[in-house]
Amino acid sequence: MFVLLIPPAGGDDLQGLKRGIIEKADLLVVSKADGDLLPAAQRVQSDYSSALRLLRPMNSLWKPRVMRISSQDKVGIDSLWEKMCSYRDTMNAHGRLALRRQEQSRVWMWNHIQNQLIMRFKESEAVRNRLSLTEESVSRQHITPGKGAESLLDVFLRST
Repeated sequence: MFVLLIPPAGGDDLQGLKRGIIEKADLLVVSKADGDLLPAAQRVQSDYSSALRLLRPMNSLWKPRVMRISSQDKVGIDSLWEKMCSYRDTMNAHGRLALRRQEQSRVWMWNHIQNQLIMRFKESEAVRNRLSLTEESVSRQHITPGKGAESLLDVFLRST
């Protein structure tokens, strides 16, 4: 479950919409909904609820919701937990959590491959021997960044 925590006094209240993060959230939680921040939290909840109505849910089984919580006043915590459990139960009942885990595993595998390749590339003595000269050529625009990358990759692949 992707829970987006939103502070009530964060400036541009719908900044997450601009970055596309709201579309990915399964639940939006306005925190610190207490004391002097309660009116701001109510306004933020209303703004995000309105924004959600304009978006198509990413999941046909679950409609994202916006709720307020206050850990200080102990308000909304139980309701938050119930929503999280409801999401888990709904997704499990339709096999969606298992599918999400499978996709995450594939993504994590490719991230690991990418990280390992970059680490080994940077550790390669052959690459290190050519790196400064290639960076200099790219900086001075004697070669394009793409050509510089290709030449370093060629050096790396020939050295392995």
